[in-house]
Amino acid sequence: MPIARRALQIALCLGVALVLLPASAATTASKKARHVSATIIHHTSPHHSSKHTTKTAKSHSHGQRGIDEDRTRAIQTALIREHYLDGDPSGQWDQKTKDALVRYQAANGWQTKITPDSRALIKLGLGPDKTGLLNPETAVIGSPHEMGMGDGQPGGASDQQ
Repeated sequence: MPIARRALQIALCLGVALVLLPASAATTASKKARHVSATIIHHTSPHHSSKHTTKTAKSHSHGQRGIDEDRTRAIQTALIREHYLDGDPSGQWDQKTKDALVRYQAANGWQTKITPDSRALIKLGLGPDKTGLLNPETAVIGSPHEMGMGDGQPGGASDQQ
């Protein structure tokens, strides 16, 4: 009897495993399917032959794609005024302009990998445009001290009594 009982236990365990295994595999497959990139399949034959081409969905870049000519000219004019760039503003975002801005940012102790740095634009007088704001005088814009530009105390405090 003990052998028959043991055989029955093994058979029962195998039966349970066979029932649960496909459910587990289906769950894993559905998780993997969620992480696969979008693919569009175009069949070359109306009869759904095995020949087909595959196109992967294109990704779209986000953020600013470039600096427009007017903004570039304004940056160049400010860099010329501050003696970091020579010549006349061309409106072209060229290597000479990038190098001048990197020197300007480095001279102010700011990072130089991304140009233009927002602090550099603000210090050059090219910061955010406050026109159209309901209360432009109270708009939240960093203080000169926070940007490393002034000798004043944090929060607009001064040493003078």
